[in-house]
Amino acid sequence: MILLPALLILWGEAAQCLEEDGRFHFKGDLRHFAVANGTVYIATEEMLYQLNHDLTLVRSLSQRGFLAHIPGKYDLKLNRSSDMGNVTFSVNVLLPHVADENVIVCGVIDKGCGCECGYCELLDLKNIANVLHWEKIEVGSFWRSSASVSRLVSVETRTRAETYILTAVQQYKKEPTKTGCPPLSDAVNLRNTNNNQPGQIFSINSEEVGSPKITREDDEDDVEFVDGFQIHSIIYLFSNLPSKVRNSKVRLLWLEGKGGKHQTVKSLRGATLRVSDGEKGLRLIASSVIPGGPPVLWCGVFSVDGGQTNTELVLFDISPDLTREQDMDPDFCSNCGSKKEPKTLKPKKVIFKQNYMTSVLAVRQKNWMVFVIGTGDGQLIKLAVDKKYQTTCSRVLYRTSDDRKVFQTLHLDQVDLKHVYVPFQNQINRVPVSKCSTYKTLQECWSAQDPNCVWCGSDKSCTFEDDCKDSDWLSIPDDSQQKMVSYKVAQENTGQITLTIQMHLSVGESALSNFICQLEHFKMKNPELQFPQCTFILENTTFPAQGLPIELKVGLGTTELLQQLSLLNCTKISGPPTSVLCRQCIDAGCSWTTNGCSWANKGVGNDSVCQMMESWMNFSRPQISSITPSVVSFYGRNNAVLKGFNLSSVIRVRFQADCTPQEFPVWDNTGENLTFHIPSTETKGVVKVCLLLPDGSCHGSAKITYRSAPSCTSISPNSTWISGNRKIKLMGSLLELVEAIKHSNVLQEVRLPNNDTYQALQTLTYDSPAAENIHRTFSSTLSLKVANKTLPCSTTITYYPDPEFTSFSSTMTGDDVRITIQKKADKLGMNITELSVWGIHEEKRHPCIMVDQETSDETEIEFFTCEIRNTHIATFQELEIQYGEKTISLKSTFHLYFLILLVLLLIPCIIVAVVIIFRSKQKKFTEKMNRVMEDLELDIRNDIRQGFVDLQTERADLMENVGAIPFLDYKHFASRIFFSDTNPESEAFRKLCIKDIGQDAVKVQLDESCKGLSRLIQDPLFLTSMVHTLEEQKSFNLREKCVLASLLTVALHNNLSYLTEVMEALLKALMHQNSNTQPKLLLRRTESTVEKLLTNWMSICMYGFLRETVGQHLFLMVSALTQQSAKGPVDCVTEKALYTLSEDWLLWQAQDFTSLKLKVLFAVGVDGEVSEPLEVNALSCDSVEQVKEKILSTFKAKFGFPYITPLRDVCIEFEKDGSFVPLEEVDSSSEVIGEVMMLNTLKHYKVPDGATIKVLSKKTHPPLSPQGSLKDDENFSGKYFHLIDPDVDEDQRKSPERKKLKLKEVHLTKLLSTKVAVHSFVENLFRSIWGMPHCRAPHAVKYFFDFLDTQADNMKITDPDVLHIWKTNSLPLRFWINILKNPQFVFDMEKTPNLDGCLSVIAQAFMDSFSLSEIQLGKNAPTNKLLYAKDIPKYKQEVQLYYKQIRDQPLITASEFKDFLLEESKKHENEFNEAAVLRELYKFIQRYFTEIKEKLGQNGAPAELIEQLHEVKNLFDGLKSCSWN
Repeated sequence: MILLPALLILWGEAAQCLEEDGRFHFKGDLRHFAVANGTVYIATEEMLYQLNHDLTLVRSLSQRGFLAHIPGKYDLKLNRSSDMGNVTFSVNVLLPHVADENVIVCGVIDKGCGCECGYCELLDLKNIANVLHWEKIEVGSFWRSSASVSRLVSVETRTRAETYILTAVQQYKKEPTKTGCPPLSDAVNLRNTNNNQPGQIFSINSEEVGSPKITREDDEDDVEFVDGFQIHSIIYLFSNLPSKVRNSKVRLLWLEGKGGKHQTVKSLRGATLRVSDGEKGLRLIASSVIPGGPPVLWCGVFSVDGGQTNTELVLFDISPDLTREQDMDPDFCSNCGSKKEPKTLKPKKVIFKQNYMTSVLAVRQKNWMVFVIGTGDGQLIKLAVDKKYQTTCSRVLYRTSDDRKVFQTLHLDQVDLKHVYVPFQNQINRVPVSKCSTYKTLQECWSAQDPNCVWCGSDKSCTFEDDCKDSDWLSIPDDSQQKMVSYKVAQENTGQITLTIQMHLSVGESALSNFICQLEHFKMKNPELQFPQCTFILENTTFPAQGLPIELKVGLGTTELLQQLSLLNCTKISGPPTSVLCRQCIDAGCSWTTNGCSWANKGVGNDSVCQMMESWMNFSRPQISSITPSVVSFYGRNNAVLKGFNLSSVIRVRFQADCTPQEFPVWDNTGENLTFHIPSTETKGVVKVCLLLPDGSCHGSAKITYRSAPSCTSISPNSTWISGNRKIKLMGSLLELVEAIKHSNVLQEVRLPNNDTYQALQTLTYDSPAAENIHRTFSSTLSLKVANKTLPCSTTITYYPDPEFTSFSSTMTGDDVRITIQKKADKLGMNITELSVWGIHEEKRHPCIMVDQETSDETEIEFFTCEIRNTHIATFQELEIQYGEKTISLKSTFHLYFLILLVLLLIPCIIVAVVIIFRSKQKKFTEKMNRVMEDLELDIRNDIRQGFVDLQTERADLMENVGAIPFLDYKHFASRIFFSDTNPESEAFRKLCIKDIGQDAVKVQLDESCKGLSRLIQDPLFLTSMVHTLEEQKSFNLREKCVLASLLTVALHNNLSYLTEVMEALLKALMHQNSNTQPKLLLRRTESTVEKLLTNWMSICMYGFLRETVGQHLFLMVSALTQQSAKGPVDCVTEKALYTLSEDWLLWQAQDFTSLKLKVLFAVGVDGEVSEPLEVNALSCDSVEQVKEKILSTFKAKFGFPYITPLRDVCIEFEKDGSFVPLEEVDSSSEVIGEVMMLNTLKHYKVPDGATIKVLSKKTHPPLSPQGSLKDDENFSGKYFHLIDPDVDEDQRKSPERKKLKLKEVHLTKLLSTKVAVHSFVENLFRSIWGMPHCRAPHAVKYFFDFLDTQADNMKITDPDVLHIWKTNSLPLRFWINILKNPQFVFDMEKTPNLDGCLSVIAQAFMDSFSLSEIQLGKNAPTNKLLYAKDIPKYKQEVQLYYKQIRDQPLITASEFKDFLLEESKKHENEFNEAAVLRELYKFIQRYFTEIKEKLGQNGAPAELIEQLHEVKNLFDGLKSCSWN
């Protein structure tokens, strides 16, 4: 017993460690907390705390201990002991009684096996360790989760005012009981607070006979008490009456604290609170009375549906109606008898709607009501409401990173009135009620609309009013306003114009005493000054059309406010009566009437009249279907996708967060979906989103939910091998919001897939990233990437070297082979589920099923056992073991020993041979090698270091603003697809099928022969017979098959529906022809007419998707490749580049170079005038022709149009020593090696950085030595060289630096550097191709994939790989690869050989993404495969999802697809020369007329069809050519 005080003191000192930065952490969950006399009292499950108002600890008291007998006392006393106790005092009542200087603490004593019922203590108000009184008595509820209320109330008796404990105890329909404890049947009663009151302390007896109390009228429903308080003599109690049968009710009880306990209880009157009509699940969660009055204003947080999510803050007038009869309430009574329907109170206003509100505190600040609201997701929100009940924008005072719930009760710090106590489960925070100091200007301070903040003129800061000296301050007015200063322009009946300035401010006395208001630089009569208004009379003033500019100066105290006004003649603001014009009128200080804009005194002068008007602009109303993702953390999300209808006119997305809308730009707008960024926010909750049109109107409605940030708590397992890809399970909260996982010290991060549907995740499984180029054990810290934020985790993962498998042995057991694998013991904790094993015999793999695992501590070896079942092979010489993504081969130990023995025998022989050779050659080469090695090592070091620097400093800083995209029109696109060969014949066909400019819109009539042929090919029997006939002819080669398909495509372009039917018929025939051979080879190549027909058909149908969705990404990627290539040397002769993706086009022989910035002048006229200088980036190794190209390219990028003089007519001069020297491709100073001449470079002419170059036209300034383009020479590559030296003898070289050794492998990092620079463009392109706008694939893709699915079913093909290959061959291989490798088909551009090489690498990566086979890459693998090896698995997953989404998409109906084809036909009507195409088509018919006729007979063609064929032949034979009518 003597040790107890010392233990308590030690415990209190330990708890002090929990304080930090305006918060206090406590042990155990919070039960109650109260504030009195500048002290905070906290009761938790384990402790009692006494804190100063700033949350510094005064004392703490353990609630654990044991019950002991005290001599002379009847009741047992709780002797506290934090470590020896066997009981816990659970507090349900905590009431500081300031008048009696004690703290009333009541609750129950909990044992491990039961309850000792009620127990109360009186503690010293100033020292809670001092127990003044204890008693075993039931005060308040027994139950921990009880919805009960206890308050101290004052009741006037006959002699004096007495303070009692009012307890309102939760009532149950079926009363729970504690063994041996009396039932708690009273709903409300009053208990004594001291021994001087009748019945002594804690008694419910009164000075009269009996125990006054209030009970519930019936037992049909539960009763939950929420809050209670006293104002003057009236006691207010609030309760919920939830019901599963009837509508739930929220009840208010009034008690009049007069005449003692009996009279107080009998004064019971009640009212029912209603928020809206017909509500069923209404429930009060928290409440607060608003200081001031009368009337008595009160606000409550209501759940409108009975849950915790949908909550509203509602304002009521709860002034008591004392005229109603007492004790007649239908739900509560003191002397139960007759009852009457209670009064119904309806709200004055629903102030605020926010999910998960849990608490509210209301305070008065002048004429404003300020509400501080706590939420279930850890926010403290401030809301100000003016005297007209208009709300300002809500602001977040405090926010947790997780979803910690704010406790139901909030209290204001009574010492400084500037902080609020915010309780959580295990801590309490002291949060400022305002963030005044964060506002740095008067406008910011005023715009915050915070009644607690003023702008202090003396120290030019935003602060609390009592912190500002001399009353020299400005603040917001008593009502909510949008502008600090507004003005009105009015015209009196006399024609006099008056300007009235209105200041929306409240000011201190000092500021008001020095009030000035004047118009700067504007002469007029003295204004009328009467704060907050000043009036000016404008005499003889004319208003310009663009407005009369006036500067207004307002002075208040030491604060000056300057504002620019633009006054307009209100009657001149005219136009169509739109909302835009209306707002312009109101903003100009005018008013709006039915006739339009008028003077301020002749109409409505507020913005509300404009909101009722519709826009006159002809925009289709956009609609929102979905936003992905729609649930994000408060850090936001980049590149969210919004899908809907009529989106083409949308310019921005508006976030309507409370009353402060924010707008954000959109991009990639296809009319059906668009992309935008979801911004970060201070507030958690639901935000409404609408779509902004150019006229300012906002349409559509969707919701985005802001949640807390994700967090992680643990991982399993907590280690991985260095090669990565171990399955790791991450545990935490809100993990569905994570975008990527990063391991420190590991370059690669794990990107997580986006989910279209929201699903809360507390566990997340991912594959650990590999730690490249690290071979040691190290620890790595996990972090989560969310939007632009990286969130650290407290968990770490350890990387160990990969497991080392040493040997294996096999044993035959019956028909099975049991294999035991030995592995060196490590700390990875690998289990059998992480291993896959195969036995290799005669190059065949036999799966070995893992069955057991053992560890030998003595030998530090782990044994894994697996079985190869049902095999006759007794021994296996090799095992293949896979863990993660790594596969290793393990040889039998017998072969291993044999190899070791062989190596040991060979080593002496090799050593002897090496020694003999070395000694014989040593003298000969020692001197030369020592001399050369230093230079060689230095060069290679420099090359490797520069490659490393380039790779590490490379950024994707390529210019995305490439101007207008030069799309080819449809007919040129189609002709390049249809006739894609580069031979002259294809070029002739392209020109043949396209009409001349100006003919597109003309509908041309065909002559009779062409009409006849056109009708003939519209017959499907004839057309299919003709195609089959021509393909059966041996003389009909592959090129002609493609030409036939393209001619048919053009001829039937106006009837795409029929073309589709014919194509399907031909495809079915082709499928049945190949079904018995190898179905996987179908559509792989273009070997038949129908395969080329499919290519053309897919190009027609996909053109819209290509241009609207993919085209921009394709052009950006091509531009990025071009820009990246230009950053380094490009050989003018071979066209190889240092920056490329293709090893074949890598300029690894390039010498050193430097970057130059040239000032380029353009000659203007013929008299020597020049333009302003243009800065052009070039390289010292650039040839003169390349410099010209870069100058003209920079000119076009700068000004948006090409230079007037073409490249071949441009000549350039270099300013040297005050005169200009011509720069020529070659001249007499050019270097010659052997018989090959080097092209002149800027380095050759010694052009320095910052040099001036003048551009001239050869026509106006003919050069002294005219020189055409050297590339016109047929033997250009043989006569000249640029950066790659010709193959000549060493002694013919003049430049010694050209003898430097260059290694191709050193420069391979340039490939990776180029990949890094353009990677984002490539990924954006790929994802735009296999993206799903509006969750729908393009019509043609969905239709054709369904067609393939149907054919597979008809042919009984069940192998899913076959279907995957068919789809891949028909869309990616047949269409997209053609586009990726040939951007000149889509854009007006030229494709260089280097660009073609880069595009081939990207196209290969694209096709690898669709491949089903796993590619095993080694050190000898081609670089084009290695470049994208790490990305291919991720792309494959996206492709599989893409195919799945198409398969799961609803079927497209035949009529819907027919309408689509009809629309495509109409779009491009009359764009092709149909007559010329029909003439070419007839040439094939004429050549094989007999064979076609025989095929028609074999196919049972009607006689009329054969007759029609003869008729067409006769018509064509009678003409030399088909001409226009």
